[in-house]
Amino acid sequence: MLQDSACPLMEQLTFFHDHTLLILVIITILVSQMLVSMLFNKFIHRYLLEGQLIETIWTILPAVVLVFIALPSLRLLYILDETHNPMITIKSIAHQWYWSYEYSDYKKIELDSYMLPTTDLSKSSFRLLDVNNRMVIPFNTQIRMLVTSADVIHSWTVPALGVKIDGTPGRLNQANFNINRTGLYYGQCSEICGANHSFMPIVIESIAPTDFLKWINSAN
Repeated sequence: MLQDSACPLMEQLTFFHDHTLLILVIITILVSQMLVSMLFNKFIHRYLLEGQLIETIWTILPAVVLVFIALPSLRLLYILDETHNPMITIKSIAHQWYWSYEYSDYKKIELDSYMLPTTDLSKSSFRLLDVNNRMVIPFNTQIRMLVTSADVIHSWTVPALGVKIDGTPGRLNQANFNINRTGLYYGQCSEICGANHSFMPIVIESIAPTDFLKWINSAN
């Protein structure tokens, strides 16, 4: 079960999914009804060779439907790629098989995030998802993520935020998000990166900005 959306970008992705699914449901019902009608009626016309009107309609109608899908899709692609005045920049470096985080706006804040072994889990922890060092960020703050890799291609993915960024060796990829409430948000590497691919989870802890400043001071 995926977590509920915690980011405006993910909400937009959900709206687009529902919009597209509604169009597909309407098309499926319409085509099914026409197919059933054709199979069970006895209306035939042995001299019917062509129908210019119906051929025009079933050529133009799919094009109109594609426009209704493409326009929201292009808008969403633009929104997802736009980075506007980020307040905090965090660099994530992928390794086989753990994540490193660097808070570039602050000095000497670097941490490695390893999956917790089963023997160290508490009763409230999630097996194969919890880590020893969470990525801590304030909510209602524009965050820019820079993702790269130290060895092979990884993918930094958090479904609740609608974020999926490839970490490629020798290259920086970026994304932005803004969490709208506190909480814990889980993700995993979604690129097949080797034998322990499924054992490098991501945990984001969203806290109040005042608590984040306290965490920064204590980390320094």
